[in-house]
Amino acid sequence: METLIAALRSLLPHDSVITDPVRLRTYECDGLTYHRATPGVVVLPATAEQIARVVRLCNDFGVPFVARGSGTGLSGGALPREDGVLIVTSKMRAILEIDLANRRAVVEPGVTNLAITEAVRDQGYYYAPDPSSQQICSIGGNVAENSGGAHCLKYGFTVNHVEACEIVTPDGDLVTLDRADPGYDLLGAFVGSEGTLGIATKITVRLCRAPESVTTVLAAFESIEQGGEAVSAIIGAGIVPAAIEMMDALAIEAAEAAVACDYPEGAGAVLIVELDGPADEVERQFARLREICSDAFELRVAAGAAERAAIWKGRKSAFAAVGRISPAYIVQDGVVPRTSLPGVLAAIDRLSAEHRIKVANVFHAGDGNLHPLVLFDDAETGAGERAEVVSGAILDLCIEHGGSITGEHGVGVDKSRYMPRMFSDDDLDTMQLVRCAFDPRGLSNPGKVFPTPRLCGEVPGVRKGVHPLVESGKAEQF
Repeated sequence: METLIAALRSLLPHDSVITDPVRLRTYECDGLTYHRATPGVVVLPATAEQIARVVRLCNDFGVPFVARGSGTGLSGGALPREDGVLIVTSKMRAILEIDLANRRAVVEPGVTNLAITEAVRDQGYYYAPDPSSQQICSIGGNVAENSGGAHCLKYGFTVNHVEACEIVTPDGDLVTLDRADPGYDLLGAFVGSEGTLGIATKITVRLCRAPESVTTVLAAFESIEQGGEAVSAIIGAGIVPAAIEMMDALAIEAAEAAVACDYPEGAGAVLIVELDGPADEVERQFARLREICSDAFELRVAAGAAERAAIWKGRKSAFAAVGRISPAYIVQDGVVPRTSLPGVLAAIDRLSAEHRIKVANVFHAGDGNLHPLVLFDDAETGAGERAEVVSGAILDLCIEHGGSITGEHGVGVDKSRYMPRMFSDDDLDTMQLVRCAFDPRGLSNPGKVFPTPRLCGEVPGVRKGVHPLVESGKAEQF
């Protein structure tokens, strides 16, 4: 490592190589603070070529590397390696090109999500994916995790809005993956690969026209079950809102303590519904929505942009807000069919009571993407372990109901051990054939996504014997 650090110092400016133990601790975790590791060395390259050279050095020394954007991820995807290099892209913050005629923008990976919209808002455009951390999360991180956000119900995830990526491959080559290229969709494989297939250094994103009309509604219900019934009724009526979000009483309590969002007092759940599109269509949808939400004891309609922002304020702050009511928390990201929401939420309540662990529920109700916040006091002996049990049991519930262990936060290190509960060994090995094709040495963000690295010699856990696909001649083992 010392020899590698000397080589890195010869490659990058002095202030771009961090070895001071105190400064290294800044990077020991991402937004999921439950998992921590101090990186061996941190580098802050300013160009794609510098990243490529760093990666080539890592290959020369056989040292693993991890890419990091703003560090807002919630699955431990950017958890560093104590024996490796953490490559931080925060210096690469340039918007390189805005092409409104073709509705595209080209940006560096350190550009924040919201900065793209701010750059084109006055021209009547915006960037649709909107994670709750959009003010600070980076596009490079969004690409790695295939981030979504409240408006992914109607507009889709990051993968639906990325047209091309320049990437540094795990062996240090600079290549471009373009949606328009014929053949296999390598760009689709790269987006959401959580840094295991390389590092994005330049991203071409799709811009959307701002809708003619937007109506934002907050409906307060006495119970979360009533809110869930309203969600099913809205979708069943053929309405596809831009967003449908729900928060339970505990999440509302946290938001009130953090940002004073002034949600209706006594609400067991609040539902935030945003309609957008042509004015006539939005008006018709709103009239139907009002009928569907007749059980709500209060219905607020934003009169303009300021009131719309006020309604969203509590929801956007929800994850950080729980720090006001709990010293520590684990956030999960499971998915269930909408029709299973009432049963799953009831089961989460039972788990909470059984293990004496509070759970605040915040979720994208329209597509069943749950974000339960498992609250605990890390100073209490055994509380962290009980929280882990509840967290894992929630993912089991999602799988049992035909859902998934992740919707938008990624697998990272936090959920990798749950992958075998959703996939067979052969499924996982087949996925890793793709990973090994990109990264045969297993240096790019090792230890993430897969519980036991296989096939390409990633330590620990080299697979014993020949993979069935290799034996049949359908694949090559590296």
